[in-house]
Amino acid sequence: MASISLKNVVKRYGNGKSVNQVIHGLSAEIGDGEFVVVVGPSGCGKSTLLRMVAGLEEISEGQIIIGNRVVNDLEPSERDIAMVFQNYALYPHMSVFDNMAYGLKIAKVPAAEIRARVDKAAAILQLGQFLERKPRQLSGGQRQRVAMGRAIVRQPQVFLFDEPLSNLDAKLRAHTRLEIQKLHRELGITSLFVTHDQVEAMTLAQRMIVMNDGVMEQFGTPEEVYARPATTFVATFIGSPPMNLLKNAPGADAGTIVGIRPEHLDITADGWALVVDAIETLGAERLVYGRWAHGSGDELMTIRCEENVPVPTLGSTIHVTPRADRLHYFDAATGKRK
Repeated sequence: MASISLKNVVKRYGNGKSVNQVIHGLSAEIGDGEFVVVVGPSGCGKSTLLRMVAGLEEISEGQIIIGNRVVNDLEPSERDIAMVFQNYALYPHMSVFDNMAYGLKIAKVPAAEIRARVDKAAAILQLGQFLERKPRQLSGGQRQRVAMGRAIVRQPQVFLFDEPLSNLDAKLRAHTRLEIQKLHRELGITSLFVTHDQVEAMTLAQRMIVMNDGVMEQFGTPEEVYARPATTFVATFIGSPPMNLLKNAPGADAGTIVGIRPEHLDITADGWALVVDAIETLGAERLVYGRWAHGSGDELMTIRCEENVPVPTLGSTIHVTPRADRLHYFDAATGKRK
C-alpha cells in the first residue's frame, strides 16, 4: 500500500492561444490505506485527474507521488496501480478465471500462485461458482465484480476506480457500493474513486474531493463537506435536495448569501412567510416548495418535513423558522464561506 501526494497538479491541452487548461493547480494528500472519492459534475476534470494518476494522461505541471516515488514520467505498468473502469473491459471469449488471471499470466507469475490469488479474490467477491463461466453468462453486477477481481489479484499499492457503477441499475448500484466498502475494509488498499453521483460519494468516501471546473472546491470527510460546505457550489452539489441559498434573507446584508438546508427549516406559527408552490410526497417525508410572500424576490425555498407534519395546501401562506445554529453565510461575490 502507499500514500498518494498531488502537488500543484496542472493539466493543459494544446498550446499558445488554443491552450485549454482543465486542471488548475490541484494539491491533496491521500493517506496510506485511505478511500478518497473525487466527485463533481460532468466535465469538471475528475476523470482526467484519475487518468494522470494512472499514467494514461501526461501531467502538464506539478508532481504526482505514489508511496515515495515521483511517477510523472513512469509508464502505467511501472506505477503499481490497478484500475477499474466504467465499462468492464472483459475478454468475452475467456472464462471468469482466465479474465482475472490474464495479467498475472502475462507477468509470468507461477501457475500455483495465480490459482491461489484468483481463488482468494473470487472468495472475497463471491465469484467462486462463476469461475468457469464466460462474461455473457453473468449479470452486470457480476461482471463488475470480475473487473474488480482482476484488479485485486494484481495486489497493487493503489486502486483507481473510474465511475465503475455507472452502468448498473439503482438497486444494483446500492448493493455494489456495499461490496466495495466491504472490499476496502478487508484489503485496506489506498483507493481513489471517481463519480458524478453525490450519493455514491457520501456513502463510500472516508474523505472526498469536490471538484468544479478543474478546481478542488473542498477536501474533507462527508460529514465536514455536508455540515460546513466551503463554497456555494459545494452547498448545492452535495445534499439532495440541495441547500437553499438566499440572497434576500431577512437581516442579511447585500453582500451575503444565506444558506440553510431543507431539513433545518421548521414550519412554525410565525417566521419567514412563504407561499406554497408545490408539494412532493416521498413516503416518510414531504418536500414543500415555497416562495417569499412579501416581495423579497422570486427565490424558491425547499422545506423537508416529516410525515407527521400537516400538509399545507397549494397557494397557502406558511411560516418557517430556520434553526439559527444551522445557518451558513457565503460571500456573494466569491461564493466562499464567510
